[in-house]
Order: sequence, then structure tokens, then C-alpha cells
Amino acid sequence: MNTEKDFSPLTPNIVRALNDKLYEKRKVAALEIEKLVREFVAQNNSTQIRHVIQILASEFALSQHPHSRKGGLIGLAACSIALGKDSGLYLKELIEPVLTCFNDSDSRLRYYACEALYNIVKVARGAVLAHFNLLFDGLSKLAADPDPNVKSGSELLDRLLKDIVTESNKFDLVAFVPLLRERIYSNNQYARQFIISWIHVLESVPDINLLDYLPEILDGLFQILGDNSKEIRRMCEVVLGEFLKEIKKTPSSVKFAEMANILVIHCQVADESKVTNDLIQLTAMTWMREFIQLAGRAVLPYSSGILTAVLPCLSYDDRKKNTKEAASACNYSLMKLVTPEDDDDEDDERSGSVESPAREDKGDGGDGDTLNASQEAAGFSNISFFAPASIDRSHVTLDLDGIVRVLDRHLHEASTGMMTRITVLKWLYHLYIKTPRKMFRHTDSLFPMLLKTLSDESDEVILKDLEVLAEIASSPAGQMGPGATCDGVDSGLALKVPDKAGKTGGAESSPSTPSMNSYFYKFMINLLNRFSVERKLLESRGAFIIRQLCLLLHAENIFHSMADILLKEEDLKFASTMNYKHAYDLIQKFGGLEVTVDFLMEVDKLVQLVESPIFTYLRLQLLDVEGNPYLIKALYGLLMLLPQSQAFQLLSHRLQCVPNPELMRTVDGSERADAKKRGVAACERAPHGHVDYGELLRHFDCVQGKHLEVRHQRSGRVAELPDRKLM
Repeated sequence: MNTEKDFSPLTPNIVRALNDKLYEKRKVAALEIEKLVREFVAQNNSTQIRHVIQILASEFALSQHPHSRKGGLIGLAACSIALGKDSGLYLKELIEPVLTCFNDSDSRLRYYACEALYNIVKVARGAVLAHFNLLFDGLSKLAADPDPNVKSGSELLDRLLKDIVTESNKFDLVAFVPLLRERIYSNNQYARQFIISWIHVLESVPDINLLDYLPEILDGLFQILGDNSKEIRRMCEVVLGEFLKEIKKTPSSVKFAEMANILVIHCQVADESKVTNDLIQLTAMTWMREFIQLAGRAVLPYSSGILTAVLPCLSYDDRKKNTKEAASACNYSLMKLVTPEDDDDEDDERSGSVESPAREDKGDGGDGDTLNASQEAAGFSNISFFAPASIDRSHVTLDLDGIVRVLDRHLHEASTGMMTRITVLKWLYHLYIKTPRKMFRHTDSLFPMLLKTLSDESDEVILKDLEVLAEIASSPAGQMGPGATCDGVDSGLALKVPDKAGKTGGAESSPSTPSMNSYFYKFMINLLNRFSVERKLLESRGAFIIRQLCLLLHAENIFHSMADILLKEEDLKFASTMNYKHAYDLIQKFGGLEVTVDFLMEVDKLVQLVESPIFTYLRLQLLDVEGNPYLIKALYGLLMLLPQSQAFQLLSHRLQCVPNPELMRTVDGSERADAKKRGVAACERAPHGHVDYGELLRHFDCVQGKHLEVRHQRSGRVAELPDRKLM
């Protein structure tokens, strides 16, 4: 430094001492500066005061010489002490050169800078809050300083600044939040510890409402929650716990929607191998549970995002028991929020009118489609997030389209766990109960996957799946007006629904005998087709599925429709497999029924039918004893039900003609094949049509609106069969 330069009002002795390498001499110079500045304060000479500060800053604190920088730092601290309460007028000039020294490569100089700033802040107290962001920025860097002395000095300064903020009511939170939002993403442990300690302090000050700005820092807090340091994780847990307590106290002022995206993201674990991720997920799921309970129906527009986060967690094992329980609570609370009022269209509620069928046929519309389209455009096609509520929305709208997409995706994914699949099916059933009109718009897209789910390995999944399918088949929302037709379709293929099943409303409809809609026959056709294609499913689960359907829907509907459909079955082996074993099982159940005259008359009619020409194919099947054991057992069962009457004698004589299976085994393979071909040819001559399942489904897709009680008569080509209730 040029000692000949004029540094007045600083004397040459002061200048030499400030540049000295010894701390004691620099301290003496600082005392002289303090005395000089006090005189200027007494004279109210602000010009000279600023001149002294400017010299100490530019010529010393910012000098290239290390000892000069040290002298400048202690000189600036002396100025602040001399100024006392007036130091607030010169804080910018005092603080900025000291903060610059925080970046010095010399650790001792960084320590002296901490010491100088400590003295400046201690004197100025609340006045330093106007420069809080500068101080915070500097301290956040020193918090990660490798030198222990520097770190110790910064901690002293940090505690002093926290005391000042706690005591003051002039803290500018709005100006500070952007800096906090930026620094909260630091990966350094010490910087994270510094940040989390400040958030804890600010959150505890009554006059500072940090909760309003929680959406801006919540994601960063969850990032810190995954830190490798146990102490930092504990501190972050405490802070998040305090925020959650405050949210519970003042839910009306909480910005739930703005934080929901963050919770959805952190409820999903990217790397399950990291223990810290389990803590993040559990905490986020706990927050989600509280949000749903506190916000109520206000979260319904964002339900697809919640389900995206919650559903996978329901299949966790006991290692993540707490997360699974929190997810289950979220799911239960969300499901309770869906009510029948969500089945009303937005336009209906505004106009007070009932939606016309033409409007209903157009499918989904309104805000739901706009929202989901924007999500897809933004690249969120594979995940459903929360979306901010529309400012002009006057009421809560259920995001049904988004929910169905999430549920359908989890049904399609092979990796979906069993409990998740069960919950998905529970959701579908719940939605069909609460919002049937809107849900039936999605039935065509859901139907194939629901049928495929019947092949699931879990019996519980199949039970829930059958409940959904049964609700679809019997819901009044699936009914169309009678007489609806489709041009160009041969309605002669229409199947007749039993009278009791075909009626809608009225005294005939009850839980024990539910009304069937057009989806009922579509379901039965698809079910039998699946049995035909997947014989293992038929063998392992066929009886189980049929029994459950008989419990969920009226048994007469099930067996009557099966018989009606199987009349058109070309695979006679499959047809015999379906009718005969169930017929035998049914006859076994008759033993527990009261045998009345009407009952015996029905059995008598059945015996007469067996002996009629139209059932020639059935009598020929008695030749294949090993291939049709249940047919023979069923006929013997009927024989045992009958008293010794003419019908008894007729059936008994017929059964006596059944060949001995041992004798039938002597026939060689080629002869047996010829015999089977002759049986098939005889069956093909039976007076019934041949329609494959694809043709039946195409027909029912086109004539869903047609009243299924009426069979189209084709100019005498179709002969009505006698009464066949028991078939």
C-alpha cells in the first residue's frame, strides 16, 4: 500500500498500524478510529463519517494485501461501535466489504470477517433486517466452511441474527422466500442444516406466517428429509411436524392444491433400496391423509393424482406397514367423498334441467376433458397429478375420467400387486354404485379388462371382479329405451331374456331378482366364450364363478341365459361340458327343496322333452359314457326325484339302454372317432342356429337399446321350443 497517499482524516500512525502484521497494533489503530468517529458523531459530521468508512473499505478491506484487509475489517467494526444506534444509517457501506471477505481464500481472514460482522450486527440490531438477504446469503456459504474456526465464528453470528429476527416484527418474509426457495436445494449437509434451522426459527415466530409460503419450500423440505445425516433428518421431521400441526389448526387458510403435486411425487418411491426414501414416502403419505380429511370434497378434482400415489402402496408387505396403513386410510377417506351428487353433470346443475339422452350419448365433456388434455399435452400422460382448481368453478367436480384412467392402468399392468388390484375393483364397484350414469360411458373400454381379470390367480380378486361385472349387468343405468334398433343388423339373432329378468322397475325388481340390462347378455356371451377358449379357467374356476354369479344375480337369469346361448354353440363338447355338470349340481340341490305337485309336473315335462325328437342329439350323447358322465348322472338324478309314475318308467327304460362303459372300450380308436362324427352330424341336424360368439357380441353391441324380452320371428323359420325353465 502507498503510505504516502492521503488517507485523511485517518492519521499516518493509524494507517501504519492498520497495515501491521500484528493483531495488537491493528487493535490499537481500531481504538483510535473509534475515538475519531465518535467525535464526528458528536459534531453530526456525516460526510466525514462516510469518508472514513469509504477509506477503510476500498483502501484496506478490499486491498490486495492480506494484513491491510485485516486492518480494514477491524476498522469497520470500530466505526460501527462508535456510531452506536446511528450505525443503521451506514449499514450498507459497513456490511458489503465485510461480506466480500467471506469469500477470501485465507481462512484467518474469513474468521476476522465473521468477527467484524458480528460486532456490526450486535450494535445495529434490528436495523440489519433491511439487509437480511445479504447476511443470510453470506452465512449460508460459511455454514459449509471447512475451517472449524470460521464455522464456529459463523455459528455465533448466526445465533445473534436469529435472536434479532425473533425479537423483531419488521422481518420482510416476502423478500426472503425467493432466496430460501433457492438455497433449500443445496446438497451440502452443513448448508442443509443451516437452512432447516432457519425455517424452524421462522416457523416459531408468531408474527411470521411461513405457512402461506409453504408450497414454495415443501419440495425442498422433502429433499432434505432424504439426507444421509440422521441429525438433519430428525431436524427436518420436527419442522414438518410443526407445519402439519399448524395446518390442522388453520385448515381454511392452507393452500392444499398448491402442495398436492409435491405430495403425489414424494409418495412414490423411485429407489426402494434407500432407507431414507421410505421416510420420505411415509411422511408424504401421512400428509396426504391429513389433507384429504381436512379439505374434504375440495380434493375431489385431484383424486386421480391421489390414487396414482396411493394405489401401489396398498400392496406393500410388513416392512412398510406404516406406509401401507397411511395409504389405506387415504384411500378409504377419498372413497367416502364420492357421493351420488357426483353423477350430475355440471350443465345440469347450472340450468336445473335433466340431461337428454342425446347429450348423454356424446360421452364425457366439460372441465374434466380440458384438464386431462392439458395434462397430456404437458407430458403427464403416464401419471395423474393434481391440477389447480379453476377460478371460475363454482362447485367441486369429480375427476371421473382421470380416476378411470388410473384404475384401468393398474388393472392392465402385470406388476400390480394383489391388494392394489382388489382396491381398484372396489373403486370401480363404488363408482358404478355412486355415479352409474357417468360410469356407463366408460363401460365399453373397461369391459374387456374386467373379463380378463376373471383369470386372476387370486380368488378375492375374482370375487371383486364379479361384483363389478354383476353391477354392470344389472344396473338400471345400463338400460336403454325399448324398441331401439340398429339399421342393417339382423335382429333375428336377438336372445330372449326371461320375463322376470327383463323387467325394469316395478314390483318385480328387487335385490334378490335384479333387473338385467343389455350388458347382462353381453357379459354372459363373453364369459362363455372365455370358458371355451381357456379350458383351464373353466376347469379350475368355472364352478366357482358360476356360483358367485348366482349369488350376485338371480340364479334363474344365469342358467336361463347360459342355456339360451349354448343352443347356438357349435362346439358341442364345450356345450355339454357347460350344461351337464351344472345340471347335475342343480339336481343335487333339489333334495333340500320342498317337493310339490307343480315341481313334479315340471320334472315330468322335462322327461317328455328328453324323449322328444328335438332332443335326439342328447340321447345319442348317452352312447359316449366316458365323455358325458354328468349327463348320465343328471338323468339318474331326475329318476330319483320322480315317484314311480309313467315318467319314471319312461326315463328308467331309457337309462337301461345306456351301454356298459367296459364294452364301449373294446371299440378301436377309428371307430370311436367315426361314432363321434356321426353324433356331431346328428346334433348339427338339430333345429337350432349356429352363431359364434363374435357374431353374438357384434349383434348385442348394435342392439343394446332393443328390449330383450321380444324375439324377432323370421317368417316361420324359427320354431318356438316348449317351456324350458329348468334348462
